[in-house]
Amino acid sequence: MTDEFRPTLLLTMGDPTGIGPEMTARILAEGSIREAVDIILLGDRRILEMGKAQAGVSFEVDLIDVPGAADHSAKAIPMIDLANMDPATITLGKPDPKVGALVGDTLKAAVEMARSGAVHGICFAPLHKKAMFDGGYRFNDEHQLFAHLLGFNGVFREMNVLDGQWMSRVTSHVSLREALDLITHDRIIEALRLTDTMLRRAGTEAPRIAVAALNPHNGEGGLFGTEEIDIIRPAVEAAQAEGIDCQGPFPSDTVYLKAFAGDFDSVVAMYHDQGQIATKLKGFNKGVTVTSGLPIVFTTPAHGTAHDIVGKGIADTGAFVTAIKLATKLATAQHGVQSEGQPE
Repeated sequence: MTDEFRPTLLLTMGDPTGIGPEMTARILAEGSIREAVDIILLGDRRILEMGKAQAGVSFEVDLIDVPGAADHSAKAIPMIDLANMDPATITLGKPDPKVGALVGDTLKAAVEMARSGAVHGICFAPLHKKAMFDGGYRFNDEHQLFAHLLGFNGVFREMNVLDGQWMSRVTSHVSLREALDLITHDRIIEALRLTDTMLRRAGTEAPRIAVAALNPHNGEGGLFGTEEIDIIRPAVEAAQAEGIDCQGPFPSDTVYLKAFAGDFDSVVAMYHDQGQIATKLKGFNKGVTVTSGLPIVFTTPAHGTAHDIVGKGIADTGAFVTAIKLATKLATAQHGVQSEGQPE
């Protein structure tokens, strides 16, 4: 059943003050991404036209009212025009709360369509979190926004994927001072469970997970802090007892070398930059961010809006293409999980 399934993804152009519209236009004009997935573009057609001009590309769109009206066999790109953003009111390269509010409205519309079952996942171009926050969507990041819109109260995390490596973390978009208080036994186990689940869903049959230490030199036997002894190691052992193949803690300045060398499939970091610095140095234009744990698939490039190069026609689409491909894979896998036990 899963082999015959072809997912439908909603594509949104992110914050139009950045490179999202340009990247979206270039990817859709190239066209090969549609070989494995059905795409519906959601946003303002005028923003798309702006992106096409920035990228120097041209293609037809088929304006539709609902996802079910899309003709995916046609050459034209199915698009739902929200008509909610006027390029004439947008200043490129400059964050704007008014634009951030409209970006939030677009994502809200996307989630509503996905909740109805009309599409199987959402892939979005880079957002500007502060613009959205100041525009009225008072969440530290889009992951919290998605959970709120879905009424989801379970465990979810931001994860980054690069060259098959799944990087997770115990804490994310909070201050470092606050993150230290959030590093607890239960949260570490939650992160390990979710990482193991997501890796299996993505096709890794026996995930190998490394856990990063919090303190320098893995705490140096308690000399530089005892969190490794008191919190992290016991959580790793508890997860091992559940059948999760995890090891650590390892010194955080070397654990990513082990992972990128192939010793592990994933690293669970304790806080945001501990993992992000390593992965972005490894491949800034290739990484993908996944909102893991939610009932709907969400992916996006791991980089930002790149205000410094917007409108120059040079934005690299690599991470966005990879995000679409990963969303396709995860949506297909999720369909298979949901279909298990159902009658043919």
